[in-house]
Amino acid sequence: MISPEDLMWMAIEKCREGLALGQSPFGCAIAFGDRVIANAHNTVVLTTDITAHAEMNAIRTANRQLGAIFLEGALVATTCEPCPMCMAALHWSRVSTVYFGATIADAAQAGFNELQLPAAELLSRGGSRLKLVGGVLTAECRDLFTDWLADPARHVY
Repeated sequence: MISPEDLMWMAIEKCREGLALGQSPFGCAIAFGDRVIANAHNTVVLTTDITAHAEMNAIRTANRQLGAIFLEGALVATTCEPCPMCMAALHWSRVSTVYFGATIADAAQAGFNELQLPAAELLSRGGSRLKLVGGVLTAECRDLFTDWLADPARHVY
């Protein structure tokens, strides 16, 4: 089984690919056991689709790979705590566990228009059984915001 850290490194690298393409600093990888079935970055600017967050892109890829809408048993690593839209989609897709690095507060500090609703609170209030684990490679995930902020040409929120 792939470790949360190894899966997160994949999400970080995919995020860096997105940064190189002028996208915002978010990446997400999804695995079943040792098999990575999706690895995506944010493509909001590229696609002019406000819902094209890294998690949404990864879920869509995973669904196509499996030919199914549910991802029961899947592990997810996302470079930032999921926003309410992404957290709800991860819940509805029935993934098992979501690991994240940076927090919603980190994204807001970098200038993103985040709803100040922690993912854990959304899950709790909604009665979700999805397991959410923060603090995976947090410094490395926060560095993605630093890298993004260093290039003002990228600043499309």
